Amino acid sequence: MMWPNFFLQDEEQRMGMRTRAGGKRRKTLTDEQEGKIKLAFFVAIVGMTLTVLAVGTEFWVELNTFKQNHTAICEAAHYGLWKFCYKKLWIEDVEEQRATCGPAELPGEANCSYFKFFTTGENAHIFQRTTKKELNITAAVVSLLSITLMAVGSLCITMALSKGIEFLLKPASIFFIISGIMVLVCLEIFRHSVRWLITSDETVPLEYEYSWSVACAVAAGSILIFGGGCFILLSIPSLPKKPWEYCIKGRSSSTTTS
Repeated sequence: MMWPNFFLQDEEQRMGMRTRAGGKRRKTLTDEQEGKIKLAFFVAIVGMTLTVLAVGTEFWVELNTFKQNHTAICEAAHYGLWKFCYKKLWIEDVEEQRATCGPAELPGEANCSYFKFFTTGENAHIFQRTTKKELNITAAVVSLLSITLMAVGSLCITMALSKGIEFLLKPASIFFIISGIMVLVCLEIFRHSVRWLITSDETVPLEYEYSWSVACAVAAGSILIFGGGCFILLSIPSLPKKPWEYCIKGRSSSTTTS
């Protein structure tokens, strides 16, 4: 009876050692580290939400014609990366001191459609002006790549929190920083496409202004870069928790020696 008991005790000891070793491997992050990572992840989530909101809406730029005398309606348009809307607004709804039609949020008859250069490859025509489809398509593709990198970065952070794998913070930070830069690059490409549209034909006097979707994209790019920087700082284990304490100690030691 001694041999079976010996083998059972030996097996239990080995199982206990495996369980303890597995638990140590899984739990490599402290509660303080997890709290900081979750806070930085919340910042990144805000940036991702603003990016999706900007990419999915068509209020990137507003095109407004000038008001004409003895007319009851005026024409305006607004568009984004995927869709544009043509609107007819009532003159009485437009502010009197405003020389152009708009803003596009005013109630009126709207006609919205998706750009054809994603399907048939045709350029769009807005107020006798022609878009440059290469610039618009590039801006849209860059925005989709940015969202893809955000998703990969979010997956890395989720695995880091659930599995306790700290080294995943570095690739996640790179993904978020690159995605934020790509959002800003998308804005610059879109700005060039707007300038191309405005200068393609000047038969109809027109004014343009960037709308709230662009503001969301600018904020999203900045927040994503900031969030990625936070993950870089959190991934450096040798970074002192309170650097100012080291400065105070250094000053006090220098004064005592003198």
